[in-house]
Amino acid sequence: MHISLNPYTREIIARYELYSDTDIERTISQCNQAFKQLQKVNVKDRAQIFHQLTSILENRKIEFAVLITDEMGKPFAESVGEIEKCAWLCRHFSDPENITVEDELLHIDGQQTKLTYEPLGVIFAVMPWNFPFWQVLRFAVPNVAAGNTCVMKHAPNVSGCSLAIERLFLEAGFPKGTFSSLLIDIPQVEKVIGHRLIKGVTLTGSASAGKSVAQLAGRYAKKCVLELGGSDPLIVFADADIEKSCYTGVRSRMLNAGQVCIAAKRFIVHETIFERYVECFKDQTKLLRLGNPMLEATNIGPMARPDLVQQIEKQVNDSVSMGARVVLGAKRWEHHEGFYEPTILTDISADMPVFKEETFGPVAIFIPFTDTEEAIRIANSSLFGLGAGLWTSDMAKADYVANRIEAGAVFVNSMVRSDPRLPFGGCKGSGYGRELHKAGMKEFMNLKTIQFST
Repeated sequence: MHISLNPYTREIIARYELYSDTDIERTISQCNQAFKQLQKVNVKDRAQIFHQLTSILENRKIEFAVLITDEMGKPFAESVGEIEKCAWLCRHFSDPENITVEDELLHIDGQQTKLTYEPLGVIFAVMPWNFPFWQVLRFAVPNVAAGNTCVMKHAPNVSGCSLAIERLFLEAGFPKGTFSSLLIDIPQVEKVIGHRLIKGVTLTGSASAGKSVAQLAGRYAKKCVLELGGSDPLIVFADADIEKSCYTGVRSRMLNAGQVCIAAKRFIVHETIFERYVECFKDQTKLLRLGNPMLEATNIGPMARPDLVQQIEKQVNDSVSMGARVVLGAKRWEHHEGFYEPTILTDISADMPVFKEETFGPVAIFIPFTDTEEAIRIANSSLFGLGAGLWTSDMAKADYVANRIEAGAVFVNSMVRSDPRLPFGGCKGSGYGRELHKAGMKEFMNLKTIQFST
């Protein structure tokens, strides 16, 4: 059974019975039937359904935002922003030009050759709880735009969000089963991946979960896409706008109580501005307010589950015992044990958990550097490679550094973010493959070569 529990009030919202093997078979079969029906819907009409999906999200954003906050605890204003971003995503894919994958024509040895993209079928997703609508639609919308259909195992604590998204696709006008939820536990995942009708697998989650899913996908010869989190560096050069960089850095690190894959987590700051930067970051962080996530004044809500508080607490405590210096926080909030206070640490070494592991909580670490090459070395001294940020007024230097950072995306003088118009994904321990953009559409499409001889 999946239990939806409000992290702030600790009240049970709902209980959900798990799907039986028969339920799983029925759901996947229905999704496959929807795939066949979706092939009859041309690009223009498919785009129009996405337009309808956009309208539903815009008109009911308060309802969905309340559901997000109730199930996983993020401040209500951030939940509203999440739904608005989902609407933006759907609006982008409601333009037929954005979902048209053109054939490529080649002439090889005097013969005409056509390269064409075709959808694969039913794609299985395993999705996390931290952005319970956005992460799902980020995967699902480009795939449905490509002509695939989707079944998903969502995180158990956001089952209400999972079923709400399923209803969204149906209400918008997609064939029944185009997007379907599977309320299942981890032992049932292999049954789904191995199912004859599943043509691909995608996961957003931890590195350990990604490795398990990748092993299963390999066992059953299914293509997979993995987004496994990150430990994003933010490099601040001496010529950067310190105030703006600090403000953006605090927003990036403390958003969603720090439970963000692409948050700035390792702040690598030039030694000449290091003390000033840390003090600026501290001053801005102290302005944040913890409390009831439904209140407008709240900036940081509770973490989504008790085990997540325990995990970040252990990472910080272990690092402090190894020599990290506490500048701010480093403890649970005295008024509610589900909160972890915004934390700033310095005197960091590469063997500390807060450096070498992903920290999924409101913890920022600061490391000084002396020159550009050292900054690049520190940034790349991580198992992860999702995103990275650079702050400098020297665009030539920014270009030089950005091309040497091991990451799926580098943002200069702005916050790392996902955008429907841009490919999203990482490298190294952050996974492989891309979501969003037409690159995301093509991940689960068959590139077919057709050659004509006369």
